[in-house]
Amino acid sequence: MPKHILIVDDSKTVRNLVAFIMKKEGFKVTTAEDGLDGLEKLYSLSEVDLIVSDVNMPRMDGLTFIKTVREQGAYRDIPIVVLSTEGQDKDIQTGLTVGANLYMVKPAQPEKLVRNVKMLLG
Repeated sequence: MPKHILIVDDSKTVRNLVAFIMKKEGFKVTTAEDGLDGLEKLYSLSEVDLIVSDVNMPRMDGLTFIKTVREQGAYRDIPIVVLSTEGQDKDIQTGLTVGANLYMVKPAQPEKLVRNVKMLLG
């Protein structure tokens, strides 16, 4: 059974790229265009094994999205990778504080992203 990854990013290019990389590795992928869409998809899917989320998005940003996911018992332990252009120490610290397991700065190396995802799912 392939692991299911939810990709949340307002950039269609980034969503498609990350989805392509993950599908190539044999993962099942669902994409969402912002935090609200991400929550809707998360609630409607039977199982999500890992989330990759951007920070800067309209309607609901990634930090609010992660916080909301972490507040719910059913989703508390899903690994979350932040993939953001915001790469300052304070941004990274905030991302990890709200509940991300890992913070990666765009553009992330595909091999590194895959390695980190596999490590978190391992």
